[in-house]
Amino acid sequence: MRNIISCTQSNKQLTLREKVGQLFMPSAFINDTEEEIQKLEKLISNQDVGSLCFFHSRASAATNFEGVKAVVHNENSYETLKSLIKRYQKAAKYPLLIAIDAEWGLAMRIENTPQYPYAITLGALADDQSDLIYKVAENIAKDCRAAGIHWNLSPCVDINNNPDNPVIGYRSFGADKNKVTEKALAFIKGTQSAGILTSIKHFPGHGDTATDSHLTLPLIDKSKEELFENELYPFQKLIDEGVDSVMVGHLSVRALSGGKIQSSSLSKKIIKGILREHMGYKGVVISDALNMHAVAKNHPLKGELEWLAFDAGNDVLCFAEHIAEGIETILKNASQEQIEESFERVWKLKVHTQVSSSSSSSSSRPSSSSSSSLTSNSNLISPNTLNRKIAVESLTLYKGSAKLISDFRETDFLGACFPEKMDNQFFKNINPNIAFKSISSFDGVLKERANILLALFPPQVKPTHKFGFAKEELIFINELIQTKNVVLYLFGNPYVLNHINYEKTKAVVIAYQNFEVFQEIAAEHFMGNLEAKGKLSVKIRA
Repeated sequence: MRNIISCTQSNKQLTLREKVGQLFMPSAFINDTEEEIQKLEKLISNQDVGSLCFFHSRASAATNFEGVKAVVHNENSYETLKSLIKRYQKAAKYPLLIAIDAEWGLAMRIENTPQYPYAITLGALADDQSDLIYKVAENIAKDCRAAGIHWNLSPCVDINNNPDNPVIGYRSFGADKNKVTEKALAFIKGTQSAGILTSIKHFPGHGDTATDSHLTLPLIDKSKEELFENELYPFQKLIDEGVDSVMVGHLSVRALSGGKIQSSSLSKKIIKGILREHMGYKGVVISDALNMHAVAKNHPLKGELEWLAFDAGNDVLCFAEHIAEGIETILKNASQEQIEESFERVWKLKVHTQVSSSSSSSSSRPSSSSSSSLTSNSNLISPNTLNRKIAVESLTLYKGSAKLISDFRETDFLGACFPEKMDNQFFKNINPNIAFKSISSFDGVLKERANILLALFPPQVKPTHKFGFAKEELIFINELIQTKNVVLYLFGNPYVLNHINYEKTKAVVIAYQNFEVFQEIAAEHFMGNLEAKGKLSVKIRA
């Protein structure tokens, strides 16, 4: 791979048009057709684009957020990704920055790669367990390096203060601004330790919305004082610590935009005024995906949205769909000084990552989350070991007591599981030690027993459609809780508790993830072999 030219040489060697091209980050799809791959190669070559953001497939991206197309899984996605990165780098005149969303690992986009716990799970860790978050981020970062990726577009530093949030929720560390800041900082430092870039998102804060910006523009009606006291707090603290980039979300925040109903990503007052002038941020600003309906559907003229996003203060235009037209519109409307300022910020980021040396990925690959070690990074904690430690430290006794569960173990209890066909490791690990019958959730024998060990495995992690539970399932679960002595173990998003009468249970234990290792640890807890040390980082409705 050719060496990247230095910042001091860049003004002489790149034309103004090439500099504008460097600001564009089109999408790249791992599982794409050869025709589309060649089309992107030509785009990279002809328009001198500076970076790519990888997604699993067109069906998994925001353009298909409504789920019109089925996502087809490909067991070879990881090898395909590495091959494509090499092809696209070869097509580029100047080395590309390669980005991906890997908030909980490459598994967010790629099959058969390590998956780590969601931010909401990490948020349940005690304050003295930040090293586990650091290690998670370090592992993810080294997996990124092995693939040829330079930029992990994470972490989310949105404050999780709306239980109905359809898009953030489990991606946030919690509802407390200080804990969100501390945990995000551990994630950032772990990522940076492996030489990978980060991006804090979604400025100025997507946590308190009940609308999904993939589909429409969320409105946040809070005062400027409230926003600086809460939503903007993590951003300010992390900016003061030094961050690689800030991603601006598609949110209407009238208190910051001068009263206008306008996306933050297109607002000069928010990006140039609040972020840069008021908060003192000097680094790279990247837009959230410009194909998201919150902004894309309002700007059908090709190149207009790209220009507006750039003019508002975004240096990197993520998921821009009309690049040739966008470049022409920016060249037509922007001053040379405006272009040079954004270009220099992006170019310095490229130099910082030492793109030329890191873009040639190794021949090894990260192990799957079930493997005993990372084959490419033997000095790291293996995914399974790390996930086990997090499972132990995050397990949360939300209601009840260890004594109550101990007494429950001595009863003639039944095990019930939802969804009812879930073949769970939780029950399997308990049964050899404590004999009990596990029955179908709708089995008539339920009427004969007073004590029920209830395991819930929410079909979805997002709150849409009540986390995937059928209406009749929730009715039955609530009837069970009302009429029986129920000890509940929840393997999923804790906001599920907003849909059930958990106050009537004898005990509630939250395990957060349905990974086998989390089920094994939950079983150890039920059997009285370990203490639940975690603390729920969000608020559940009483």
